[in-house]
Amino acid sequence: MLMIDNKRPITIYDVVDVARGRKRVGLSEGAKAAIEHSRSFVDKIIQDDTVVYGISTGFGEFSKITISPDQREALQRNLILSHCTGVGELLSEDVVRAAMLLRANSLSRGYSGVRLSTVEKLLELLNKDIYPAVPCKGSVGSSGDLAPLSHITAVLLGEGFVLVDGKQVPSGPALKAAGVEPIVLASKEGLALINGTQTMTAVGALACYDGEQLMKIADIALGLSIEALQGTRTAFDKRIADIRPHPGQRQCAENMLKLTQDSVIIESHVDCDKVQDAYSLRCASQVHGASREAWRRVKETVDIEMNAVTDNPIVMADTGEIISGGNFHGQPMALVMDYFKVAISEIGNISERRTNRLVDPHLSGAPAFLTAFPGVNSGFMIAQYTAAALASENKVLCHPASCDSIPTSANQEDHVSMGTIAARQAAEILGNVRHILAIELLAAAQGVDFLAPKRPGTGTGAAYDYLRTKVTHLGEDRLLSPDIEAVYGVIVDETLVQTVEAAVGTIH
Repeated sequence: MLMIDNKRPITIYDVVDVARGRKRVGLSEGAKAAIEHSRSFVDKIIQDDTVVYGISTGFGEFSKITISPDQREALQRNLILSHCTGVGELLSEDVVRAAMLLRANSLSRGYSGVRLSTVEKLLELLNKDIYPAVPCKGSVGSSGDLAPLSHITAVLLGEGFVLVDGKQVPSGPALKAAGVEPIVLASKEGLALINGTQTMTAVGALACYDGEQLMKIADIALGLSIEALQGTRTAFDKRIADIRPHPGQRQCAENMLKLTQDSVIIESHVDCDKVQDAYSLRCASQVHGASREAWRRVKETVDIEMNAVTDNPIVMADTGEIISGGNFHGQPMALVMDYFKVAISEIGNISERRTNRLVDPHLSGAPAFLTAFPGVNSGFMIAQYTAAALASENKVLCHPASCDSIPTSANQEDHVSMGTIAARQAAEILGNVRHILAIELLAAAQGVDFLAPKRPGTGTGAAYDYLRTKVTHLGEDRLLSPDIEAVYGVIVDETLVQTVEAAVGTIH
């Protein structure tokens, strides 16, 4: 069980364990004490009838309206219902589970003023695999992810919808069937549950984890393409990286030497008259390395945001203050997600160029479009089209969402981040790049087939052998989409990386 502790940060690996591995979640005694300490001060404010935003006033433009004590429960409930305005496809289950975990983690820091029972109820939903149906669109990223978090919170009230066996059903009967009692929100709680960046951060954290794995796949695909194109390892000489010591470049160069070690294919043409490989091979450690550096910067921000208090107002129980601020603004996440979009897209761009070289007989030295029976067969001709289409689609998605801002709430909220849009686009680009790399891996494996009986290196050989257990050599033309999806599958489930690392050790 993962124990949320107000003194210990959670990691993207914790998020993956809960969101995808369904690890159960509890609260440490320290987190419980912090929550109760914060709530006790809010209760005192309520008793003193002090005017405080979101407790005894309306929200946004309505902050000028004072709410009488007998209407404050209705205020919190109506806040949630009125903010359930999301549209579009539903967020995936792992994203919703991640968002629930991150919201509970933020509330457990002890600055939000919610009741302990409310946080425990949120974790009860998570631990009982109750999946709120959350439309993916509708957040401008400030004041936080209001619409998507409202769809999650509505389920706590027995409102809204959950998914059962893939179908949307009203939450009330589903909660009853699971033995979960709905709650009635107390003062401050509705606002505390939805005024934060947990949706964009959930998408971003999972994309960040997937991006780390993608960098490894990109190096494996590069190594196999170098084998198929009969390229050289020279560009990855340690001395080249040492005099331009970007850590990402150095990591990629080290990986390439490790992956292609003991390659019979490379050794067989070490004395050929080719002086230099094309940039998509020779400069790959610089390109892949730069994307690795971008990923590190993204991860730094995600790590901070996952463990931040992002609602408003902030309860400072120790000093007896409730302070209005702007921690809900998603700009930190918006900027790095836009950066991440470009970094991941570039991995796809250079991969597609390598696939193009593999299918072009004037560049590859292999049969045209990697088919031994040209004319009647088209081989990998149109697979490269698909990679090109995805790469071009990514270029459109790379337009920075954070450059846009539309005023909301009658200009009270006059600058917003669009961070959730940026995060969703990053995840979409990442999915496209997985497919681009799957196509490169297929093409490279086909190219290696034509070099038999010469064997690729230790790591590239392990990748080649594993791919051939999933997809056979392309002789006569056949449906290629299932082949692409099969390789996509071993990228997603991480078995390709695991197989290669079992042969050569960890790829950093």
